Amino acid sequence: MSQPLIMLTNDDGIASPGLLALIHAVHSLGDLLIVAPRHQQSAMSRSYLKQVGITETHVLNIAGTEHLAWALEASPAQAVRHGLLRFAPRKPDLLISGINYGENVGATVTVSGTVGAAWEGAALGIPAIALSLEVEVEHHFTHSEDVDFSVAAHFAQKFAQAVLRHGLAPGVDILNVNVPQEATMRTGWQVTRVSGYNHFHAIVRQNELGEKVLAGYHRQLDFSRVEADSDMYILFKEQKVSVTPLTIDTTARTGFEEIRRRLAAS
Repeated sequence: MSQPLIMLTNDDGIASPGLLALIHAVHSLGDLLIVAPRHQQSAMSRSYLKQVGITETHVLNIAGTEHLAWALEASPAQAVRHGLLRFAPRKPDLLISGINYGENVGATVTVSGTVGAAWEGAALGIPAIALSLEVEVEHHFTHSEDVDFSVAAHFAQKFAQAVLRHGLAPGVDILNVNVPQEATMRTGWQVTRVSGYNHFHAIVRQNELGEKVLAGYHRQLDFSRVEADSDMYILFKEQKVSVTPLTIDTTARTGFEEIRRRLAAS
């Protein structure tokens, strides 16, 4: 009987230390299919480039075993699609996207290339995990070696093992996992909902022409506006690992009759 096939990707690119940490964490759980963008592709959501460019192959030595990896000039979602349709020897049993530099919680979840890659896999019928580690904002678009992924890798292995063994719960397509910066191997975890709060705020400045320009972003948290059962509250306030079940069915939960009544009102 063949081993499970686990697809691994990362929106920070094929050279991301977060991807390498993920590979080390789960390589013993099954066969690996490793496909990622050639370069940094954070905040690309599930976008598609008009044309996929160069495809490179890499050989990674993990615990004495060589693993073939593909790097594409493509968005994270495209890398997943190409990986599944071009390089997969069979349908993967699990897709894991990460480990990402920076959390993906709240109203910005749909911006995330990490979540976008997981979403692409889920849309093609693959159970998926998106895994992110809270780090300082200045590390979000880097491959900084100052970030320690060991604890996040521990949770990657834990949840990957659980999903391979038991599957995702009915109606769940993706687990969006976010690990606090100060987490340890003993940190607890909690199932959460997506917060409606946006904690990333744009920095607006004036350029030399007096025009307003966006010059990055910073975190700003107001816990009076953050739902107590949400990913953001559990991650930042409770300092626990947030595990949020996502579904590719994004239909609003409001009853259709109420929507029809409002649309039909004169």
